[in-house]
Amino acid sequence: MSEFPHLAEEHPRTLIPALCKQFYHQGWFTGTGGGISICQRDRVYLAPTGVQKERIRSEDLFVLDRARNVVEAPIDEHLRLTACLPLFYNAYDTRGAGAVLHSHSRHAVMATLLSDEPVFRVTHLEMIKGLRGKGYHDVVEIPIIENTAHECDLTASMADAMARHPDVDAVLVRRHGVYVWGRDWREAKAQAECLDYLFAAAIDMRRLGLDAGATPTAGGR
Repeated sequence: MSEFPHLAEEHPRTLIPALCKQFYHQGWFTGTGGGISICQRDRVYLAPTGVQKERIRSEDLFVLDRARNVVEAPIDEHLRLTACLPLFYNAYDTRGAGAVLHSHSRHAVMATLLSDEPVFRVTHLEMIKGLRGKGYHDVVEIPIIENTAHECDLTASMADAMARHPDVDAVLVRRHGVYVWGRDWREAKAQAECLDYLFAAAIDMRRLGLDAGATPTAGGR
């Protein structure tokens, strides 16, 4: 029985457990990995780390203020704050994001291995239109940063990548996954889904000998 039985469907304590369950079944949050955070006014709601994401309850969330102080802790004292915390705040502090998610999707991981370049590049695919301010003919570049042994050590390189690519709302981490954000949870979710489609399409195109980042010829290839 939830400790918060009367919360609205749009409340972060309701949304985060529901989204965690959905993303688990999509293969993004397996093995306790991945995470999601929603900012509502001056409060940031965070899923805990090291737990089965599909089983998270509303009372398991941490609530922080914009200065990163915990103002509400989970009832279960064994639950811990996620190491993604400073990375989520990168998007809150510098982009005014309303929600951030971190996926360990295999498509995201494989997309970082298509090239040694510090960007994932894609163009002329319909799902690009689901990204903020992008259209079918645009060449989209998602920055790729190198992974580290500890997630918090990615904070500075992620912030630098965000500064260099202000036109996109995602950062890939090589051999690790992706961080995606949006003005609210709907935009963050939609962009994460569109990006995952584009990552998968780029991987399949490579198998066909095609470059997802190259403008197609007159024959469509």
